[in-house]
Amino acid sequence: MSNTLGIIICFGYIFIIIGAAEALRRWRGYGSGFTRKVIHIGVGMMSWALPFLFTSPWPFVFACVVFMIINLIDWRYGLIGSMQSKHRNNLGTVYFPLAAAVAALIFWEQPPLLVASLMPLTWGDGLAPVIGAAYGKRFYRVHTSTRTLEGSAGFFVAGFVFTWLALWLMPGAPDISPAGALLPALVIMAVTTLIEAVSIWGLDNLAVTAAAILILSVWRF
Repeated sequence: MSNTLGIIICFGYIFIIIGAAEALRRWRGYGSGFTRKVIHIGVGMMSWALPFLFTSPWPFVFACVVFMIINLIDWRYGLIGSMQSKHRNNLGTVYFPLAAAVAALIFWEQPPLLVASLMPLTWGDGLAPVIGAAYGKRFYRVHTSTRTLEGSAGFFVAGFVFTWLALWLMPGAPDISPAGALLPALVIMAVTTLIEAVSIWGLDNLAVTAAAILILSVWRF
């Protein structure tokens, strides 16, 4: 596949995800707290397709830069309701593509590690507030953010499942067995769950991925 076609597919997919989330907000009445996470998970799952869309990380990095600019404009002017956070100082939508670009540059030749490094952010951070809102009863507060132990548990479980699956199922080097993927996935999620629990201003979108990258970089597979 040519990189140009990969860029077209990448942009088309992301705009479809945003459009679906906006439809859920407008026509089904879902709040932006939910639709923001629909976009979060949907866009993050595109990482599984990156090695098949592009021949090098640079076209994807270009796409990430474009969406950083789009998301920054949206954060400033509130153009896309489904992406808005109730905290105006939350730049998480800008940090997300930055984290993805860095992961792609570091792990492009190691697809299992590339995808695994983004799964705590994609599924852990994506589901934590949804689970917390639905089932949270044990609250704790960090700066101006209120969180729940149930949400943090959801972060750990969801992130662990998809980090483990990425290490095991994603084709490419290193070739990791299901058993061999368990311990690194557990360590990554133990560390990133603690980081997410104390992060503010959307900085978890950077810190969580940075921690996952660091652990995967030094792990002996």
